[in-house]
Amino acid sequence: MTDIMTPQQRHYCMSQIHSKDTTPEKRVRQWLWKHGYRYRLNVKGVPGKPDIVMRKYRTAIFVNGCFWHGHDVETRHGTSLQIANSKCCQIPKTNREFWVTKIQRNQERDQKNYEILSENGWQVIVLWECQLKPKKLEQTMLQVEIQLHDFYIKTFNHRSKTYIHIEEERLPMVAEEPEEYGQ
Repeated sequence: MTDIMTPQQRHYCMSQIHSKDTTPEKRVRQWLWKHGYRYRLNVKGVPGKPDIVMRKYRTAIFVNGCFWHGHDVETRHGTSLQIANSKCCQIPKTNREFWVTKIQRNQERDQKNYEILSENGWQVIVLWECQLKPKKLEQTMLQVEIQLHDFYIKTFNHRSKTYIHIEEERLPMVAEEPEEYGQ
């Protein structure tokens, strides 16, 4: 099937796609803010420049578009690059070699960034566009919340100590000389 748009129309359509403030990213941010989580956006000092950085939880959240990052897409190496479509990611039939290469490079770069962050003690959470549809958003974000708390407890538990304050008046009275048994 040939492209129904002229090259100028296609160029304009592609130029309107941005990497910041996407709808799925806004949904995640709104949910986090509404539930009391605070974060920073697109922090350049963190490897991979995650979409959302939660320093308190030492967590980097990436909100990936299914098409651009090849969600559930298998790339096979051989004599030529091949790619298998998934439910949420359909590779265009026109200029297929270009798109396969581009998606593969994105996946390799993403994996490298995730490994660097993980080696530096960061938790990496990857959210996919299809997981953030209105019907699935609440369930997905509850799973994120569980991950945040589990990681926080595992990472920072050694810092927290339990202190118990006991008031003297409430302590049981102790006899000064204990009675000996058998008398």
